[in-house]
Amino acid sequence: MSRKLLVTNALPYANGDIHLGHLVGYIQADIWVRYQRMRGHSVHYVCADDTHGTPVMLRAEKEGLTPEQLIERVHGEHLRDFTAFGVAFDNYHSTHSAENRFYAEDIYARLKAGGLIDTRSIEQYYDPVKEMFLPDRFIKGECPKCGAPDQYGDNCEACGAAYAPTELKNPYSAVSGAKPVLKTSEHYFFRLSDERAVAFLREWTRGTNAAGERRLQMEAANKMKEWLGENATEEGENTLSDWDISRDAPYFGFEIPGAPGKYFYVWLDAPIGYLASFRNLAAKRAAAGETIAVEDYTDAARAAAAGTEMVHFIGKDILYFHALFWPAMLKFAGYATPSRLCVNGFLTVDGAKMSKSRGTFITAHSYIAQKLDPEWLRYYFAGKSNGTMEDVDLNLDDMIAKVNSELVGKFVNIASRCAGFIGKRFDGRLGEADAAACAEFAAAWSEGRVATAFEERDYSRALREVMRLADLANQYVNDHKPWELARQEGQEARLHTVCSTALTMFRDLTRYLKPVLPALAAQVETFLAIPAMDWQGDWAALPAGHAIQAYSHLMTRVERKQIDALLEANRESLAPATAVPAKTDEPAKDTEAASSQQRHAEKQQHSAQAAETASPHITIDDFTKVELRIARIVDAQHVEGADKLIRLALDIGEADESGNPKPRQVFAGIKSAYDPATLIGRLTVMVANLAPRKMKFGMSEGMVLAASDAAGSTPGIFLLSPDAGAHPGMKVK
Repeated sequence: MSRKLLVTNALPYANGDIHLGHLVGYIQADIWVRYQRMRGHSVHYVCADDTHGTPVMLRAEKEGLTPEQLIERVHGEHLRDFTAFGVAFDNYHSTHSAENRFYAEDIYARLKAGGLIDTRSIEQYYDPVKEMFLPDRFIKGECPKCGAPDQYGDNCEACGAAYAPTELKNPYSAVSGAKPVLKTSEHYFFRLSDERAVAFLREWTRGTNAAGERRLQMEAANKMKEWLGENATEEGENTLSDWDISRDAPYFGFEIPGAPGKYFYVWLDAPIGYLASFRNLAAKRAAAGETIAVEDYTDAARAAAAGTEMVHFIGKDILYFHALFWPAMLKFAGYATPSRLCVNGFLTVDGAKMSKSRGTFITAHSYIAQKLDPEWLRYYFAGKSNGTMEDVDLNLDDMIAKVNSELVGKFVNIASRCAGFIGKRFDGRLGEADAAACAEFAAAWSEGRVATAFEERDYSRALREVMRLADLANQYVNDHKPWELARQEGQEARLHTVCSTALTMFRDLTRYLKPVLPALAAQVETFLAIPAMDWQGDWAALPAGHAIQAYSHLMTRVERKQIDALLEANRESLAPATAVPAKTDEPAKDTEAASSQQRHAEKQQHSAQAAETASPHITIDDFTKVELRIARIVDAQHVEGADKLIRLALDIGEADESGNPKPRQVFAGIKSAYDPATLIGRLTVMVANLAPRKMKFGMSEGMVLAASDAAGSTPGIFLLSPDAGAHPGMKVK
């Protein structure tokens, strides 16, 4: 049955360039959309620039532009960069639009009619020179915890403390430098603490959609339990506070109806931009004679009847807004709530945060300007994406190796080794393919090995299977040696079959890779003279007599000097500090909510994580005392009576006297982050020479490795996984 999907990406803020960190989530979404379309499903894929707020207003003023002029220019730059990387939105719109104003005002009116909007007076800092209230990130001073100077009003980047701006010592305005004064103003609040909203969110965040799929990944659902207070007491004490949805003039945004001088907070109308872009797309299609029933996706009752789905791809830094505020707004305004949130992690480069000084804060435009192939990056990001919230590390040497060995050496090499013989010896026409040789390709298709992985957004698993098939194709070519057959008399027919079989395998590999490498796939379709490939029906071999085009090289190798030039270009272009912060308009808080979990969570979401204090140096001898080995999880079970533990059986290549595998038992405190059933078969890393420890539940014979934030909060646990090719027992050095 054909699915009807509305797919969105998080809206980039109109106050900066698109960089490679942004592209992780956009490429993941684009791959999924292309896969769904190849399966024959109906997909509307939209996005927009997020344009409102204080930072845009101040940057425009600094550049001598109106906010409208600034966002128009940035809109063009963002769309240019997405297009260059093959991220093919059906519509790329703006939150500063008539459609967005309509939905913002309609949702607000419905929430107000439902008794979910309050007004109250709050006290916040005011810049007497600029005559404006200051968002937290536009107030600086000395950290109240460690005394570090020049820290923002919400979070200390030196010690990591979160606090209210009123706690800063010697505060000053980051806009004018003036000393801010406290001033009272009336603000509008969405009553997120209302028992109706809390009850709904507890069900929504841990529930499933109409298709039986989890709305949130397990890691995200666990984070929601923390923010909703369900880990605080058995009764599930409510720790949500109401959400400030207004800002005072001057402010670039939409004025709240009936409230002169009050504007909708940027985070209220930002996600509404999804609906606005979709409505704008429908208007464009209507002008071309095509009808899109927008309400079948946006109205709660109609969406349920029509069976439509709304899927958001977002980064984990904005999970709080998308999993709490956004669904609650939609629910109580009578709109359809999201079917699923697909949350991705952050990007690191060579194992560290992106850095302007090291040139690893790489803009999308600089990558293209250096004439690097965007599909190198699409392939690498796909190979690092497993459908979880784990961070993605762009290891530049590893990217070079994977592109050169897998894409060029394994995949493209199949065509380059065989196509010439078809052109020169057989007038460009294929012969019969060897069905027996293609049997494993047929089995992979019929069993849906790659399709299942794409559906689950586990692109890493999908590409491992594709490269396994590529190895089989190359082995077939190596075994039959067409270059030798071409020199032997009487081997014309066999040469024809071998090369035709290899090109049929190449066609099938391209079909699997098409969602990841759309531009390369289009070149292959032209070379093989075939229609645009999809994933519907049987995958019959290319027929005998089919004429192909002359082969031309499809992809070049990556050279290290190209990557070095990219790093150097970004060191030069990004060295100056940015004068205006990115979108970090923090909600003003009344004194009752100042210390709530909501505030702390927002600080975690929007503040840079403070660097952890470096440990004292160790010697190589110290390190080699720890024996790290690759382990396969062969079994995982809940531990009765234990709140945090999962019992793991780990294969690290050890065997008993009879030669049978002898897994080790390890108790791991990861229950809050993982369902045991999802761990079986996964590779991880364990400390193999840790002394066994007798526990209440049994003997623990080692320790698995996982990452977490500085606080070690359990919903932030991420089990380590090695790259493809590692096997149990390998030493980690």
